[in-house]
Amino acid sequence: MILHCMKQSTWEERKNKQYWGQRNIDAEGFIHFSTIEYFWRVAPIFSDVKEPLVLVCVDENKLIPEVRYEDGDNCGRYYPHVYGLVNNDAVLDVLPFLRDEKGNYIKNPGFNHIEEK
Repeated sequence: MILHCMKQSTWEERKNKQYWGQRNIDAEGFIHFSTIEYFWRVAPIFSDVKEPLVLVCVDENKLIPEVRYEDGDNCGRYYPHVYGLVNNDAVLDVLPFLRDEKGNYIKNPGFNHIEEK
């Protein structure tokens, strides 16, 4: 399973579509995802977003487009990038992006068994 974080309002626009992500592809050439193990590393990117966020949980084996694990920042960690529109039937779940009182990411309880790297 891989994760894509987005505004809840964006998910509301996308949740009933067969495919989504064209804006991401137009901006970056692919759609950024993360593994659960590495998500805590990218979560701070969203700390200034005041709107509610969600984590879209996707079964990468059900994705139609290609998934490439790439180290675009040369940080020694490889993140999944989806090179095409996400087919919504690959979405397993949509979870809230949990935050503490300071706005910092809190790992979803369902992920507690997965070690952060």
